[in-house]
Amino acid sequence: MKSYLYKMICYIFIVGSLIIVYKNKSQSRIMENYVVNSMALQNISDSVYEEQIVYEGLTLTELSNKIDNVLNSNLEGYGNFIAVQALENDVDPVVASAIILVETGCKWNCSYLVRACNNVGGMKGRGCGSYGSFGSLNEGIEAFIGNLSRNYYQYGLNTPELMNHKYAENPNWHNDVNYYVDLIKAS
Repeated sequence: MKSYLYKMICYIFIVGSLIIVYKNKSQSRIMENYVVNSMALQNISDSVYEEQIVYEGLTLTELSNKIDNVLNSNLEGYGNFIAVQALENDVDPVVASAIILVETGCKWNCSYLVRACNNVGGMKGRGCGSYGSFGSLNEGIEAFIGNLSRNYYQYGLNTPELMNHKYAENPNWHNDVNYYVDLIKAS
């Protein structure tokens, strides 16, 4: 009887060990499948986001390409960064890009302020004469779009015409901005 009881205990121990090993392997496979499926879902959601309409019937990629089509010199290839910054700050990305073009000349060759100070909006400040200076073009673009958001869009000044009296001394500045708005939209 003792040997039978001993055999039963060994048998239960072995079966229990096998069950634990099987559960661990199953759990490992479940985790592997979860990780693989999560990564697949992330890739799908990333591509869906890229295909979402973000501005006047355009996806982010299409909008970025339109902006990139008119940016040259130092700002070449910054269309996506400008679009994302503008959209995140509730600023019209085409208007922001058009102002950048008016203020910098980056349709052809960027101005000294862009090349030396990374100032894309002609913003006043310190570090570059009476104009602001930024550590990188990304910082300059972020500061410019933040300025538009805080000092214009949040006060309802959301078109070149409404911005004109506050942004520029030239009473026809809005015409230049609208020229580039039309150029970007047509690109």
